[in-house]
Amino acid sequence: MSHQKVRNVMSTDVVTVREGSPFKDVVRALSGRDVSAVPVVDRDRRVLGVVSEADLLIKQGTQEIEFTRSLASWWRRRRNMRRAVATTAGTLMTAPAITVTDDATVAGAARLMTQHNVKRLPVVDADGALAGIVSRKDVLTVFLRKDEDIRDDIVERVFEHGLGIPVNPATVTVAVHDGEATLTGQLELKSQVDLVEDMTSHIDGVVDVVVSMDYRRDDTRDHVPDPMTIDITRP
Repeated sequence: MSHQKVRNVMSTDVVTVREGSPFKDVVRALSGRDVSAVPVVDRDRRVLGVVSEADLLIKQGTQEIEFTRSLASWWRRRRNMRRAVATTAGTLMTAPAITVTDDATVAGAARLMTQHNVKRLPVVDADGALAGIVSRKDVLTVFLRKDEDIRDDIVERVFEHGLGIPVNPATVTVAVHDGEATLTGQLELKSQVDLVEDMTSHIDGVVDVVVSMDYRRDDTRDHVPDPMTIDITRP
């Protein structure tokens, strides 16, 4: 199943900083581009880490005296104090950076963002150099696909090529409205019904799938005797 690639949705005009960039230069980079994080790169543009607004806010937060008897709060503040004295991007950054390759799927990038709770990912090329950056907003663009484009993908990738043998288009109907796909008609095998639903749900831009399809033959009830079965009741 083919999916849209990160290279198709990423931004290539990326603001970066170097390890030795001063604290205020990092703030200016974030503020000037209105972004929440910047990659830290070396001279070959390889990504060393990422500095986010959260990393910078630690310094501001530790400037206020906190009176607490909570051991957890004390340890958290002790850990943050180490970050609070950081004055360069290299000491501020979170490393190693969570990155994605430019040939990864948009769906894969979305999973990475969810798993690591990040808003954007640096995109690297085959040599590990920074190629762009992909944000949550970028990955959500797949849901802006036109309904007719989504329908064409379902017809081609699921019914024409996905099941191994082409399905007669006269026996199925594919309708898409606001990303919700409705599949009706008849398939040859019962096992194909669940397969069609799963494959359709993985088409870029599909929000939901409703399947109202019957079948000619229930292959899930077919049983082929095991030739290795031995009748132990025989003398």
